[in-house]
Amino acid sequence: MIDIVFVNWNAGKLLQDAVASIIKYHSGLVSSTIIVDNNSSDNSIALVEELGTDFPFELKIIKNDTNNGFGAACNQGAAAGNAKYILFLNPDAQLFEHSLSVPYNYMERPENQGVGICGIQLIEEDGHVARSCTRFPSLKTFTVNALGLNKLPFSTFKSMHMHMGDWDHLSTREVDQVIGAFYFMRRNLFEQLRGFDERFFVYFEDLDLAYRTKQAGYKSMYLADTQAFHAGGGTSSQVKATRLFYSLRSRLIYSFTHMSKLEAIGITLVTLIVEPISRTVLSLMKGSVADVKNTWAGYSMLWKALPAILKGQTR
Repeated sequence: MIDIVFVNWNAGKLLQDAVASIIKYHSGLVSSTIIVDNNSSDNSIALVEELGTDFPFELKIIKNDTNNGFGAACNQGAAAGNAKYILFLNPDAQLFEHSLSVPYNYMERPENQGVGICGIQLIEEDGHVARSCTRFPSLKTFTVNALGLNKLPFSTFKSMHMHMGDWDHLSTREVDQVIGAFYFMRRNLFEQLRGFDERFFVYFEDLDLAYRTKQAGYKSMYLADTQAFHAGGGTSSQVKATRLFYSLRSRLIYSFTHMSKLEAIGITLVTLIVEPISRTVLSLMKGSVADVKNTWAGYSMLWKALPAILKGQTR
């Protein structure tokens, strides 16, 4: 009843451990596990193949000649399956005993047919419950985050962070967006919405899909009565300047897609003019020259890409 889709880029042993956890805790629900490899240069696929061939589900590996981005690779993986539900799972995540059965049973109940996307409680390496859910952003929240006001000690702006760090994630509730690390979605809805918007190379593609899910009349639910492991950071931590570039780029694409033109222009101006200064100041306060270099390297890439972003040529 479930297709599990991984997007892999140099995840190393993390991917092997993730697939091994599915073998152990598939609960008889997994139709196929699909790995879309975005032109990795490490041995992550070979490590998965070392697990053998006697899987309790079909294992499919799609190897791309280039890095097609996260959203595009997710769409590739989804198209390779046909189960009723799709679980988009990060390579740095691992399943536990009831990680699949609880969201599956929840989504199957007649009273929950209006739920389009489901997430569960994610446990970090230190054993804490991750603050993994996100609010839909506004001009105000984007501005507060860009200025770093929510990071200041005793700040009155802490609750305006997009990420719901002010909530302990210990109860089940409807949310705007569950994290893409464990993104359990109805296939018919995913196909109705034409999957992830591939203009988002990485970051915000899950937020965009959650927003379109909400517009289509469906809910996103966070379930606190089962768990999975999520290391956090994943392989994107390998390339900090590039990670910053794609995050900012996706922010602008999201703004021009889902906000008024005036709001999108305001977010663009704050992002391009104010935020690099605030990031630099915060990095210097921490004594991190490396972060300053990464900030300006990321912004250099963003400024070069800006004409294409504004013209909508973002593939």
